[in-house]
Amino acid sequence: MEHPLIGNIDNLTEDQLGERINELHKKLNMAARTGNGHMCNQLRMAIETFQNKYQQKLQDSRDSKNNFDTKIDIQ
Repeated sequence: MEHPLIGNIDNLTEDQLGERINELHKKLNMAARTGNGHMCNQLRMAIETFQNKYQQKLQDSRDSKNNFDTKIDIQ
């Protein structure tokens, strides 16, 4: 389930998304150590949102690289 309060993250690059995911994992570890279950749930939803966008950008990148229509012209 994605986090409902995260705004538009379409303009973030793959590197920026990766950095955000790493930051959220650090925060999740801290919340888990302190026993804050509600915060852990919120962070997991945020991580899922950023990971889904990251995977989507990777797939779009692969699709654009595998588009042979513009690279090979056979007549």
